[in-house]
Amino acid sequence: MPLVELYRESARKAGHDAGKLQLAINQHMYIADDSQQAADELWPSYSKMMNRIGRERGWSPMTRPQFEQLRSPGGPLLVGSVQEVADKIIYEHQLFGNTRFMVQTIAGDLPHEKLLHSIKLFGTEVATIVREATK
Repeated sequence: MPLVELYRESARKAGHDAGKLQLAINQHMYIADDSQQAADELWPSYSKMMNRIGRERGWSPMTRPQFEQLRSPGGPLLVGSVQEVADKIIYEHQLFGNTRFMVQTIAGDLPHEKLLHSIKLFGTEVATIVREATK
């Protein structure tokens, strides 16, 4: 968390109360009824998007193993089951002490009803678990 500490230390040096600083996390999210379903459904759209961006920036194409690493417990993607996503948000809150949290959904080629289901799971189940754990 070197960047978070640098942010807080810079604020202290500038005379601000670091305890009052706001810190936000922003991540890509897709939730399905089970982890493998979430990964399999998002992978085609996510890889298409990242590979398009990558071509513009000179990156090599994204592979499925890279995607799996990104969605692993230590990775930045919130892709999985309700419990996996909630656990990752809680873990990151413990690491960073963030006061704000934002997610971005990647629609791509996903059917609209699947994206709506993901958002519903986030709002009705994940948010409840996270709020309870971070009271």
